[in-house]
Amino acid sequence: MEQTIRTRRVKLIVAVITMLFSGILYAWSITNTPFIQMNGDDIANATQLGLNYTLTIVFFCLGGFAAGLISKEVSTTLRLVLSAVMLFASFFSSSLLIVTLPFTGNYFMLYMAYGMLGGLGIGMAFVTVISSVNAWYPDKRGFSSGVMLMGFGLSLLILGRIIDVMGKSEAIGWRSTYVIIAIAMGVIFLIAAIMIKPPPQGTEFPESKSVDKTDQAVEIKDYTAFEMIKRPSFILIFIYIMILAASGHAAISFAKEIVLDVGATEGIAVTAVGLLGVSNGAGRFVCGWLFDKLGIRHTQFISSAVSIIAPLTVVMAIAAGSLIIGIVGLCLCGFSYGFVPTSNSIFASEFYGPKNFALNFSVLNLILIPAPFAAMLAGTVKTATGGFMLAFVILSALAVVGFFVNLAIRKP
Repeated sequence: MEQTIRTRRVKLIVAVITMLFSGILYAWSITNTPFIQMNGDDIANATQLGLNYTLTIVFFCLGGFAAGLISKEVSTTLRLVLSAVMLFASFFSSSLLIVTLPFTGNYFMLYMAYGMLGGLGIGMAFVTVISSVNAWYPDKRGFSSGVMLMGFGLSLLILGRIIDVMGKSEAIGWRSTYVIIAIAMGVIFLIAAIMIKPPPQGTEFPESKSVDKTDQAVEIKDYTAFEMIKRPSFILIFIYIMILAASGHAAISFAKEIVLDVGATEGIAVTAVGLLGVSNGAGRFVCGWLFDKLGIRHTQFISSAVSIIAPLTVVMAIAAGSLIIGIVGLCLCGFSYGFVPTSNSIFASEFYGPKNFALNFSVLNLILIPAPFAAMLAGTVKTATGGFMLAFVILSALAVVGFFVNLAIRKP
């Protein structure tokens, strides 16, 4: 038993580091710097770069889905090696495009190199690492999911700042920064391929210490992905998590603009974005801790409460023109959004069983594809009304709807 505990701790540490590098997915607002305004048309350039981020998210979801589909036929090691190869190729190819794109204007190559290869590689690693390491923590699924996803969420704050400094440095520059990222991603994911494997059959684990015995009272049935999507609980979870993600995604997309609207300076606005990232990482960990300590049902109520309070706080800040309330509101939105990936992991394992976790988890992660539409809504409302007030009023109303959807969710 002691050997099992030591082994799984090592694997969790490696997984957190791997997730930290995987979280570069959300750093596009920083890594897109060398591609900004290359063709002299600001609007067209912003649209093209925005599309690249959307494609990266879509391919991230598809990569995770692919990893789930092949999880029983292809080993964890091989899937992570494939991720390492794709990510090295993605960033190395993008480093070449930093030189060629200003002359060719061929954004399609950027979409293929960064969006497709990068998204697929990160998505495949994301599902593979979480499903493999969670298997070592049947007694603490919330804790293991939360810690790994916290690493993913904090990437923007930690790696984002390092990349920004390196890219703007005259000694290094953006092209060399991309090459360094390519090498680092390749090495980290190859190490993960060696270190991260599911537990051997018959491994003994500590008993769960959850105080909510009702979550353990009913034996968990293993559902296939096809059986899962036919369950009413899946439809309700999908709707609820999508609503939960809405205000968080809108806040992340327009955080800087929102705090500038309530009186922040440029420096304070950048700091506020960093605080939102920290809050998002904290939400992932706290959600996992709550699942372990209080059980699924109580955590659902807490997540609903935070999802309603968060956008309402932003509305209050805009109405009062208060910078402090605005920063608090954005942090709450980030915190609430942090509940999304951890909830997906817990619902997949506790509602639909561990046997098909990899595929079921990847299906639930497809929620990320429609999530950016919340940011599009906020942007459209901002253009039409000149502010974000109405957008966050709508998001608050959606959160109230989400509360009642959440009440209806029951174990299948």
